Amino acid sequence: MFTAIFGSIELGLIYGIMALGVYLSFRVLNFPDLTVDGSFVTGGAVAAVMIVSGYSAIVATIAALIAGFIAGCVTGTLHAKGKINPLLSGILMMIALYSINLRIMGNSPNISLMNDNTIISMFSDYWAGLPIDGWVNGALAAVGIPFAPSTWAVLLLAILIVILIKAFTDYFLKTEVGLAVRATGDNPDMIRSLSANTDRLKILGLGISNGFVALSGAIVTQYSSFADVNMGIGMIIIGLASVIIGEAIFGKGSVFKITLAVICGAVIYRMVVALALRVDFLETGDMQLITAVIVVGALVIPKMLENQKDRRRRSRKARQLKQEFEGGSGSASTKSDL
Repeated sequence: MFTAIFGSIELGLIYGIMALGVYLSFRVLNFPDLTVDGSFVTGGAVAAVMIVSGYSAIVATIAALIAGFIAGCVTGTLHAKGKINPLLSGILMMIALYSINLRIMGNSPNISLMNDNTIISMFSDYWAGLPIDGWVNGALAAVGIPFAPSTWAVLLLAILIVILIKAFTDYFLKTEVGLAVRATGDNPDMIRSLSANTDRLKILGLGISNGFVALSGAIVTQYSSFADVNMGIGMIIIGLASVIIGEAIFGKGSVFKITLAVICGAVIYRMVVALALRVDFLETGDMQLITAVIVVGALVIPKMLENQKDRRRRSRKARQLKQEFEGGSGSASTKSDL
């Protein structure tokens, strides 16, 4: 069980990069971008093909990010310049990317990386030469914690990459361009009246969003050692679930807080799925059903709790008004008796 939870934390951090991309499109730009299901596979396909072709895993990962950025920019162009509905432009790009991804993968539905060097294997090999695993596991055993992974390399690498992406996101959203992108999502008419080019801002925002999604797809491909043309199915739901769970548990606030909440939401989502799949009557094929239930719960439960708080608040206020009224009427009757 501990192995499953630990693996879900690693995967949750990697999927947290994708969740940040979904947050940029859905929350910041207020753009329902369904390109995510396609650009996630694009990142994995580009990375896998380049690694198999002998390119460095780092170069392949950067190329995957650029490919995702281009895909997002095309979606933004379809909407901004082609005046296509946001939802439809994302669907069109998602459909087109399926064929494009197959072409990238040489018309093969999957590519194996079992015998190739990836950023995961490269960092793990470097980490294996350090005595840190032995120190950490020995310290945990000394304090009575017998559960420890065989290596902490993947977790540390995931944390480092997530910190880097989160720092970039926080910085970008506080820059002049980032503030303009946020304003475009909140009130495009207002930012347009200030002579800002909202079309370019939307294209840029969607490009960065899908760049993050493709980067996540590239890292997931190297984590699992294979790329599959269907690996992006349901990614938009997973990203939305991560955003909703993070906002429901940690709330909204500053840019730093909300991006951290989105990442934590992705980790919590993966942990819940890992625990749910350990239930006897649930199978791996029930993943989408589990995701739907988690999203519904994350949407409904906070509203139910908020409504309950409102009812208690109104009831408390009604009692206070009743007490004040009874007190006032009592003093009035005393004066009349005198």
